[in-house]
Amino acid sequence: MLKNRLIVVDNSAKVHFFHTKNNCLLPERNNFAQNFGKMIKAKNIHKSFGELEVLKGVDLVVNKGEIVSIVGPSGAGKTTLLQILGTLDKPNGGEVLVDGIDFSKLNEKELAAFRNKHIGFIFQFHQLLPEFTALENVMIPAFIARKDSKKTTQKAKEILTYLQLADRMEHKPSELSGGEKQRVAVARALINDPSLILADEPSGSLDSKNKDELHKLLFELRDKFGLTVVIVTHDKELAALSDRVIEMKDGLIKQEV
Repeated sequence: MLKNRLIVVDNSAKVHFFHTKNNCLLPERNNFAQNFGKMIKAKNIHKSFGELEVLKGVDLVVNKGEIVSIVGPSGAGKTTLLQILGTLDKPNGGEVLVDGIDFSKLNEKELAAFRNKHIGFIFQFHQLLPEFTALENVMIPAFIARKDSKKTTQKAKEILTYLQLADRMEHKPSELSGGEKQRVAVARALINDPSLILADEPSGSLDSKNKDELHKLLFELRDKFGLTVVIVTHDKELAALSDRVIEMKDGLIKQEV
């Protein structure tokens, strides 16, 4: 039972368990989830578009340091919930707190500043600006936050190098592979040191090799940067690796594993 497992004791005497899969070393579920407070607390979230009620009273708590996958059929409300958690949309009812901040207390300018500083987004189709290089795409959120240009450039280069894109920095999106585009999108999500990453079908457009690499990368980033990650996905393998899996159906959370 232990031949495919690695046991690590860190400096604080905490024990971590890893397992191998497809020659990759991955943390076991709940390995790094830390109960040092709540990153997300959403209560009784309702959202309608006209007469269509998409969210029907969703309650969700995500602890700091967790990787949580939200699964369910198309139309279940997964992406709508993710957009509300990321301040990209507003609920018709209920409350959302991220890292203790109540979104209902913030005006539009404050919401935009909070989103830019604290939340990183990864989308299925990258959403890279085609006229800019990989390096420039990564730096855009930092420039929006009015950060120092020289420091931002250096930091973006360091992140891209960490993501094995050192030789692709000056390439535009049309010159990158699907896996490379997604890693640029990951770098862009990290540039402002967010505490929360929201990913909407992050591996949906990738082949199996790049998909496996992205799955491994999400866990590495959680460990390295202390991130909380919420993923909307149809990928059963990615969901199975998460600390928790939340299933949605018809605008409600049906079960949690």
